[in-house]
Amino acid sequence: MGAFTFATYLSVTKMDFTQTIQNLNWLAIILAALSTFMIGGVWYSVFEKPWMVANNFTKDDLKKRNMPMVFGLSFLFSLIMSANLAMFIGDENVTFGAIAGFMTGLGWVAFAIAIVALFENRPVKYVLINGGYMVVSFTLMGLILGAWK
Repeated sequence: MGAFTFATYLSVTKMDFTQTIQNLNWLAIILAALSTFMIGGVWYSVFEKPWMVANNFTKDDLKKRNMPMVFGLSFLFSLIMSANLAMFIGDENVTFGAIAGFMTGLGWVAFAIAIVALFENRPVKYVLINGGYMVVSFTLMGLILGAWK
């Protein structure tokens, strides 16, 4: 018996990716993506000074960013993350959505940030601030996606 691959899974379940995409609640996905901006605004206002220290940023460094590009790409990436999470949650309920979002934020994203931080010799504050933001963001995204069918 060969390995059970994703391609095998798709052929066994007869999953139609186009139909899956069409059946997603795109309004919920957009709202979930936008929620990361609301959380980020509050989060990085509260943790602005320690975040700047953890990244060795000055106010002048922050002024050099191309903010339309930063916000545009951030929304695009948030939209992709939200759509991906929506496909993972599927038809499950709000509880599953919140737990899936939390586990995604903590188990994948925050620990991935921690690995990068280790190699970049970043302080623990860097991981806690950025990883914490992702845990809260993904939890709220999962809650929205699980609740709004």
